[in-house]
Amino acid sequence: MNKHWTPLALVYLGLSLAGLAGTWTYNVVAIVQMRDFIVDWVDSGPAVSSLTVDLLIAAVAGSILIIVEARRLGMKRGWLYVALSGVTAFAFTFPLFLAMRERALETARAKVLE
Repeated sequence: MNKHWTPLALVYLGLSLAGLAGTWTYNVVAIVQMRDFIVDWVDSGPAVSSLTVDLLIAAVAGSILIIVEARRLGMKRGWLYVALSGVTAFAFTFPLFLAMRERALETARAKVLE
């Protein structure tokens, strides 16, 4: 295997393939059944299952990114963003982490320039 495939890269690749297989399994069902994706999101159906798999895989990959990147940057309690997503929403905690990550990167840049 190519030396550039780190274990973390392989985890992300695996999640990518799981996301493709999971979402398209339900997308194909919706297409074969000639379902309306927008209506299915409201009334339930294969489109909802596809969206659920889509968001779940994205949340898992994002959670891994949060933990790994927080450690790389020396951010304390990176795991807390993942834990908080269970009681709030990943749509809240992931952008919050990205904002705090930007602050950490800017602090690091400022220290280099001093």
